[in-house]
Amino acid sequence: MQNSLWLNNLDLNTTTFSTLANSIECDVCIVGGGLSGIYTTYLLAKKGVKVVLLEAKPTLAIGTTGHSTGKLTPQHGIVYSKLLKSFSTEDVFTYYEANKKAIESALQVASEDTYERVDSYLYATTVSGKATIENELYAYNELNIPGVETTETELPFDITSALKMEDTAQIHPTKFATHFLNLALKEGAEVYTNSRVTKVEIDEKFVLTDNDSKVTFKKLVLCTHYPIESIKGLITTKLSVDRSYLMASKTNNSLKGQYLSVENSSRTIRTAIIDNTPYLIYGGSSHIAGEVEDTQSYYETLKEEFQSTFSVAEPPFMWSAQDPNTPDLIPYVGQISEDTPDLYIATGYRKWGLSNSLVAGEILSSIITNETHKAADLYSPTRDQFGKNLLRGLSTIGFVTANLAEGYLTRMEAPKCTHLGCKTRWNEGDETWDCPCHGSRYDKNGNVIEGPAVYPLKLKK
Repeated sequence: MQNSLWLNNLDLNTTTFSTLANSIECDVCIVGGGLSGIYTTYLLAKKGVKVVLLEAKPTLAIGTTGHSTGKLTPQHGIVYSKLLKSFSTEDVFTYYEANKKAIESALQVASEDTYERVDSYLYATTVSGKATIENELYAYNELNIPGVETTETELPFDITSALKMEDTAQIHPTKFATHFLNLALKEGAEVYTNSRVTKVEIDEKFVLTDNDSKVTFKKLVLCTHYPIESIKGLITTKLSVDRSYLMASKTNNSLKGQYLSVENSSRTIRTAIIDNTPYLIYGGSSHIAGEVEDTQSYYETLKEEFQSTFSVAEPPFMWSAQDPNTPDLIPYVGQISEDTPDLYIATGYRKWGLSNSLVAGEILSSIITNETHKAADLYSPTRDQFGKNLLRGLSTIGFVTANLAEGYLTRMEAPKCTHLGCKTRWNEGDETWDCPCHGSRYDKNGNVIEGPAVYPLKLKK
């Protein structure tokens, strides 16, 4: 079922990359070839840093990046009113400003065929949703964030309210990432694919890939969705993983804006132009990754809504994506702990990984080159927010513990996840083995699709 619009007939990388087959040294080793890893590699290489980027898959930007919605905007759903409950006005504005500035900086050097300027909308179809919009608008006004409440949209159904943020962007995520990958290569970065990191030695400062090739580093950056070394500092227990679903079909009516509903059963809508053909993208139906055995029903529900609401044909593209969430809604970017000053992570984007990947690149490249970034403390994994969010964090920990025990009682024959030993669950809709504990995914043959697992499943023949 994993058939992303962004990966269809796409020559993702203009350069063929080799597998790391010998021992090398570098200033900074970056693990993970999504937009976070690519953009960080580009910014560091541009500053003259010797960077090595390692990707486990055969090519780059085909994981979370290639399964995103392609929205590049600081309007991250209903977030600013929520953040004001836990953070100061200054901190929340810093979050907005960091995303806004990172987007604009990237677009200044992005290829024009990889992005389009559009307005972003949050919309509601109910009275309670209208109240949610008004609450978020109040937060915008408190923070001096530009936003306009309206009831006028292009959507083919009635709404009660919408909150418009003007002059944002939408991108073709894989083409966008590949553009910065090529810029990184021009700046001297080294890139290796089919090079899955299976061991990290922090004290001795090297990583090993699955063929025992060695990269010795001064600094290590983990842009791997779920960090390999995330158990340090209890980062793992602070992250939950959500999965959502998307589909695309050809359309005769291109939308000029991009839309996200605020109701509990949220829906995302936008148009993408692929080879001069407009496609309408529709998605939603989020749930905790690995919690649902058969996800086919999610696809079927969305497909029925999609076709009946927008009068489109059977969608030829249907895919799903997952992303970790932090307890306080701010991603973890920076040193993983005070005890490991040479180990950095970028994760917890809460489904807004495109703009936050750009922020992460700016923060990481600034810290590593001893520069300052205004949002570094806010995004820091060492920030002292765990006590304030203890109850929310415990709910994630409790879910992991419960699934670890429940899996052994009810799924005795299921293969064990190679990360921490939880029992996986077969996903009929996507034809994958999904781990409900930390979101690892494997294909039907047991090969790793998404971490934190690095080794394949041991499947019975």
